[in-house]
Amino acid sequence: MALIAFAANSVLGRLALTVAHLDPYSFTIIRLTSGAMMLWLVLQGRNVFSAATSSDKNNHSKAQGSWLSALMLFLYAVTFSIAYLSLDTGVGALILFGAVQVTMILYSSLTGAKLKTAELLGIALAFCGFLYLVLPNLSSPSLSGFVLMSIAGIAWAGYTIRGKQCDDPLCDTSGNFIRSLPFSLLLLLVFIFIPPQLSFDGTLLAITSGAVTSGIGYALWYVALRGLSATQAGVVQLLVPVIAALGGMILIAEPITLSFVVASLMILGGILLVILQKNKKTP
Repeated sequence: MALIAFAANSVLGRLALTVAHLDPYSFTIIRLTSGAMMLWLVLQGRNVFSAATSSDKNNHSKAQGSWLSALMLFLYAVTFSIAYLSLDTGVGALILFGAVQVTMILYSSLTGAKLKTAELLGIALAFCGFLYLVLPNLSSPSLSGFVLMSIAGIAWAGYTIRGKQCDDPLCDTSGNFIRSLPFSLLLLLVFIFIPPQLSFDGTLLAITSGAVTSGIGYALWYVALRGLSATQAGVVQLLVPVIAALGGMILIAEPITLSFVVASLMILGGILLVILQKNKKTP
């Protein structure tokens, strides 16, 4: 469910930025603000339900999170939005998920987690399938777009790694979004030099992206991270472009191509190799 939300989020972002012509700074501010509001409402709703069904009337959950996680969330959101103005979808996905993969594999290595041969083969197979999927749409990226999307990938990997330490996914995600709002307010300074480009459709897309596919989706991701290692969390995200492409085939009747089928099988096979190692004991 989290990966479906990620895929939908990419589509909503691209539509808002390129079709509805919403500027990336407004998109980021609206996205994070609506995400914070939605998560706060969900958290209050959970507290009301808990109070009604529990004998402990003082058992109220509060937004937690951390400033470091909030900063990573903000960095990812703003660099992702700006980068996609100068990158094609395929190139942006390659840079983003490539940066995520490298960062999380390096983290696993630095923290003493040794990758098994099957895991390495699985990572290689999944990434080759990912390359095969996006390769036909690749073009030379701009330097600024490459740097910004790389920062987005590193920041998202950091946000994911931080999520493995959370105790309450809803409380932590709510706190992270709320703490990201002061950083978002700094983006208002940009409008001193660059006038905002607002539209009704773009604003609606940004609200949906923030409240549903970002806010709720990221909370689900923190729940999922409890059962995934850093390496597994990195490699399963390669499914996002596959889900996005599959959504296009279902929703707008895009043809199912042989390359899509082959790439999907490679990615799924690679992920399976990595996931199956979880319960195996190291000799």
